[in-house]
Amino acid sequence: MNISLELIPNSEEHLINEMAMIKADFPMITAINIPDLARFDMRSWDACTLVKNEFPRAIPHLRAIDFNYSEDLPFKSTLLDYDINEVLVLKGDPPQDMSKKVYTTCSVDMIYKIKREMPHVKVYAAIDQYRHSMKDEYEYVQHKLNAGVDGFFTQPFFDIRFLEMYTEMLSGIEIYFGLSPVTSKLSASYWKAKNNVVFPKGFESTYKWNIEFAKKAIEYISMNEGNVYFMPIVVDLKRYLTGVFS
Repeated sequence: MNISLELIPNSEEHLINEMAMIKADFPMITAINIPDLARFDMRSWDACTLVKNEFPRAIPHLRAIDFNYSEDLPFKSTLLDYDINEVLVLKGDPPQDMSKKVYTTCSVDMIYKIKREMPHVKVYAAIDQYRHSMKDEYEYVQHKLNAGVDGFFTQPFFDIRFLEMYTEMLSGIEIYFGLSPVTSKLSASYWKAKNNVVFPKGFESTYKWNIEFAKKAIEYISMNEGNVYFMPIVVDLKRYLTGVFS
């Protein structure tokens, strides 16, 4: 079982400090995902050049709508120069104020373009199990597979039963199943309103509940030959991971 962790590139110093802590205290984590967020100066592929100094695997997120399908890929030389050979393609949400130029490029287009121009790069795509019905999401998965995608990262799961259903549906595909601690009522409200998450009966926005759930989920994922993707948002990262791996 491979374990990947998402780190936000707030600043170069912050990213380096977090990586040092992870490398020292949690050696089971061997891959780092870096989102590409418009509010930060550092692009995901640039941040991954720092990651490669500490971890064998660096996975930049690429928002399809940020790239013109007919133009050269602006991150190509960085990936080649720093031996970054994995990426995660997402569609991306347009900026609310439209201050940044976006394009009509979709995830399937972007996957196809990268696989055609950089065939050595392993391309992952996103699965959002809350976006559509399971049938519609499975059909979207098939479109991405036809475009040449190599595997998937999911949105976080909070219910073992739901995790079991998706594990069965995606059997035979390389999947990183998402886990994200939700440790406040405000955070829970965000996931409900923004991502359409339905939390299971008995859910509690506490470290205790989230740590216990993560342990159960990791055990199930490991038994079913899957991988784990931690997405810690507004959380004491060391406290959470120490609880999960204790």
